[in-house]
Amino acid sequence: MGLAMRIVRCIAFLAALLMALDASSQPDIFGEVIAIADGDTMRLLTAEKSQVKIRLAEIDTPERGQPYASRAREALAELVFRKPVRVVYVDTDRYGRTVGRVYVGDLDVNAELVRRGAAWVYRKYARDESLYRLEDEARSARRGIWSLPEVQRMPPWEWRRGKRAAAVPVARSEPAAAGFECGSKTYCREMRSCQEALFHLNECGLARIDGDDDGMPCEKICR
Repeated sequence: MGLAMRIVRCIAFLAALLMALDASSQPDIFGEVIAIADGDTMRLLTAEKSQVKIRLAEIDTPERGQPYASRAREALAELVFRKPVRVVYVDTDRYGRTVGRVYVGDLDVNAELVRRGAAWVYRKYARDESLYRLEDEARSARRGIWSLPEVQRMPPWEWRRGKRAAAVPVARSEPAAAGFECGSKTYCREMRSCQEALFHLNECGLARIDGDDDGMPCEKICR
């Protein structure tokens, strides 16, 4: 293995370690679930009467408009609605939601949704290898999502990418005429327009400006 590759792996390991240490320093959140937004997002009320929006970590459920979206929401509601839960903090996402593993007693809700076939393992963020085994079992047993025809089993992140791309046409012809140039900018804060951000993502391959990998860069200006 070359020196450069060893350095890259070392940096990646240290970054993962720092993230794990930061998450471990955060206290668990306790409260009663008072609202279900979709199959992987809910709102809970703490004992201090504070409302916290929770995004279940490492999983992804069908979006509204996708097959099985309402049934995934019902599955989450069945498991947590009006019940006391414990949330093990993992991260805070770009929308300000607390990302975490949710437990009702000893039941790992995130894992249970995957086991039931109500959720996909979110490939980009999943670290728990056991979730993949649960997904394989659900697929083999044709539970939930896996009972649908194959053409309807589109991962939510791919569905979002396709929907966003269709909503905002990408100007791929004559990019130089618009004054854009690959390599000139690397961060969202440098982009002057959504068209410019789309150019750098699609023409230059600047993946860092599409943090959630949904095909829509710099969502503060492309929404």
